Amino acid sequence: MKTVTIVGTGMGPDTVTAEGLRAIERAGVLFGAPRMLADYAYLHKRSEPVYTAEKMRPVLAKYDEGRFAVLVSGDTGFYSAATKLCEELTDCQVEVLPGISSLNYLAARLGKTWQDTALVSCHGRSGNLVDTVRRNSATFALTGGNVRGLAEALCRAGFGDLTVQVGENMGMAGESIRATTVAELTGADVGSLAVLRIENPAPDSRVRFGIADGEFVRGDVPMTKAEIRAVTMSKLLPRPDDVCCDVGCGTGSVTVELALAAWRGHVYAIDKNEEAVALTEKNCAAFHLGNVTVGHGGAPEALEELPPLDVVFVGGSGKNMNAIFDTVLGKNPRARIVVNAIALESVQAALGAFAAHGLTAEVVQVGVSAAKTVAGLHMMMAQNPIFIISGGGSNE
Repeated sequence: MKTVTIVGTGMGPDTVTAEGLRAIERAGVLFGAPRMLADYAYLHKRSEPVYTAEKMRPVLAKYDEGRFAVLVSGDTGFYSAATKLCEELTDCQVEVLPGISSLNYLAARLGKTWQDTALVSCHGRSGNLVDTVRRNSATFALTGGNVRGLAEALCRAGFGDLTVQVGENMGMAGESIRATTVAELTGADVGSLAVLRIENPAPDSRVRFGIADGEFVRGDVPMTKAEIRAVTMSKLLPRPDDVCCDVGCGTGSVTVELALAAWRGHVYAIDKNEEAVALTEKNCAAFHLGNVTVGHGGAPEALEELPPLDVVFVGGSGKNMNAIFDTVLGKNPRARIVVNAIALESVQAALGAFAAHGLTAEVVQVGVSAAKTVAGLHMMMAQNPIFIISGGGSNE
């Protein structure tokens, strides 16, 4: 029986565990990236510069039995190739030995604990660094030659003043650990073997429905008011991983609340009014959001370029209601759709679109009155009644 031991080699040969080193010494063949294999050249083992199951199999097939070691950097349980290897090497006995991760190595160098640190990988994957930083007092991020881009995204979200510790080439010659600000990092020369620890002294992990209207930057475009927004969000039912869209985003008030709720997902906001696009971008920056893409365009054309959507809010649709439903449900028949309407013609168009697509619509009319002081008296001033029409998704 062939035994493959996946060894987390830590930050380099000086930090590999004794157990890991014994496994490397016992193996007849070593697999791994050339940089890691070079660290153990002194053992004079047969070395194969591959580390995927597909490329390892031809070598493994030459042996009826034996011991093999796969060298992976850091720890086997922290964004490691070990996960996929364990899934795919089903014809071998697989052992996994942990190592020292870049996370606990940097924490030790800084003299800090890491049990309350949020973790995100921005190396070869889509990671919402901005939202993670917004929600946590300390965030650790793996990078991959994209440090300037990450810093620029944080600056756009209003996090330019935050302190960030940058660790480069950790455990190797030329190791560097330094503190700077996010803004300064946008112009820094940082290599691909870098990790970041970002400190946020005022984290905010709230999910807020019905945010006060005064917290938004206002302009001359429509905005869904706080009370209507709260009921609308209760009908949208966004989940943390959902991909959402705000059609006719206006000032972006619904966009902001969707992004706060779908904090592990993404929100697309579209509007054919350029001022609305600019206001939505300003409000997303004011609320430190990094999971929003704002686009200029009308529906359904702008929807055609988007991925399948889980949650869709239609706040402004013109006469294209049916076409919007066609586009959204054509990509995801289980999408949840909510339409807000003032005009009776828009209500009729929404109900027709739900019916035409085999969806049962729930209709709620919300009328809000707010007190206003007039001559020392409190007078109730009514807003326009709003129809909230919802259907699809998990409620069907």
